Amino acid sequence: MEQQAGVRVTPPYLEGYAPQSGVSDELFGTTGEMRPVWQPFVDAFSRLTPAQVAGRFERGNQYLRDAGVYFRQYSNQPLSEREWPLSHVPVILHETEWNGICTALSQRADLLEAVMADLYGPGKLVADGHLPVDLVANNPAWLRPMVGVEPAGGHYLHFLAFEIGRSPDGSWFVLGDRTQAPSGAGFALENRMATSRIFPESFSGDRIHRLAGFFGDFRHALDTLANRREGLPRRAGILTPGPANDAYFEHTYIARYLGLMLLEGEDLIVKNGEAMVRTIEGPQPLGVLWRRIDAQFADPLEFEPDSQIGTPGLMEAVATGNLALANALGSGVLETRALMAFLPKINRLLNGEPLAMPNIATWWCGSPSEREYVRSNAQNLVIGPALSVDLPFDWGANAIVGGDVRDAARGPLDTLLATEGASLVGQQAVNLSTTPAWVGDGETGRLRPCPMTVRVFAARTDKGWSFMKAAMPGSAPKATPPRLPCSAAGRWPMSGSHPTARCRSPR
Repeated sequence: MEQQAGVRVTPPYLEGYAPQSGVSDELFGTTGEMRPVWQPFVDAFSRLTPAQVAGRFERGNQYLRDAGVYFRQYSNQPLSEREWPLSHVPVILHETEWNGICTALSQRADLLEAVMADLYGPGKLVADGHLPVDLVANNPAWLRPMVGVEPAGGHYLHFLAFEIGRSPDGSWFVLGDRTQAPSGAGFALENRMATSRIFPESFSGDRIHRLAGFFGDFRHALDTLANRREGLPRRAGILTPGPANDAYFEHTYIARYLGLMLLEGEDLIVKNGEAMVRTIEGPQPLGVLWRRIDAQFADPLEFEPDSQIGTPGLMEAVATGNLALANALGSGVLETRALMAFLPKINRLLNGEPLAMPNIATWWCGSPSEREYVRSNAQNLVIGPALSVDLPFDWGANAIVGGDVRDAARGPLDTLLATEGASLVGQQAVNLSTTPAWVGDGETGRLRPCPMTVRVFAARTDKGWSFMKAAMPGSAPKATPPRLPCSAAGRWPMSGSHPTARCRSPR
């Protein structure tokens, strides 16, 4: 970026970049000054010619094609593979801000573990009225056979993802918890590999944190969990639904990267409460499975009887303590939208403190006072199924946005809340922060602000919760609801500090 008389001028790629009023932007602060952590990247990017930009973007795309990175798209048509939609421009956060995010989410991870232990243990949260019984007993993700089962190794949760967003005032909040079988860590790693080929100078000079340590620590934790008992060494593997799953590439990639066995349900047998993997040398004992299959399909004898991808007797191996799962069967109940209405109070009850990072404001319409609040403020809310595990911005066909009941057969909103209130939640309609995304081709494109969420990954290790120093931001075109994934960028936590910049946001 050139300077004239000591004043920074707007780089050509930023011409017309105008953050929306009332929305936080990752590149420019509220005063219009560029955030200092972005300045070195913007300076380097601005020195590239349009042809160089196009060439570098193609280099990243070619890497993903050569690596075979894809995801499957579910539809009524035969299975189709789509190239991974890389956003070539990363999201950059300072290390201090990132550490604050990790500290807050560590508290939340411990809270989710405590709630899980109670729901499948003493059940005091329901018995004492802190959670409505219907939200648990009628929840398809709450698995009754798991009640009273102590998890091998002492913990239910081992690998988590948190969907977070930045509010208009610049603070972060949680949009959703991913506890069932969190996906995206492998894609985030591939994003990092691709962007390192697009911006190699940034990786050599800007102190971007590496990712290998995170995966290595979790691999060690899985080995420790697998061999927690004396006797024959037990193996660790990833349990995948198989090639038809939308994230199958990620399953194969992580298995190869970590040296884990990639297993499908039919690869396993359970005999006398012992889970074993079929090999050419005969059945070999398993100690732990990183579960990437939804729990209700894991064992057709205990859960979904029509499941073709599970292993008969897997629940028996878990109940006897011979097999550890990351995460435990039944952990999907923690993803329920309605639970967010109660987590702040539960955290105060259990830990005597507020949530360090609040979740999106949520009201369960089974409570008369909260139902009335939702009715009176419907124009500012999204109303949807209480037991849904979708993220707030994944508006389904039954969602009521701004008080508009699109299905006339359901009647007016007042009637719907009165008759179906216990099955509904209202959630605050939020304006997500924006981040620079490249719009157009490499030759003629420009940086434009696009809505953003960030998926943060946490793994339980012998050091406590460890956070992947990269995430999977999701962005969406300005004219559409921000769904994930639309395109995925890398997120770079930067160590150290940078001098204050003087480049102002163009208006």
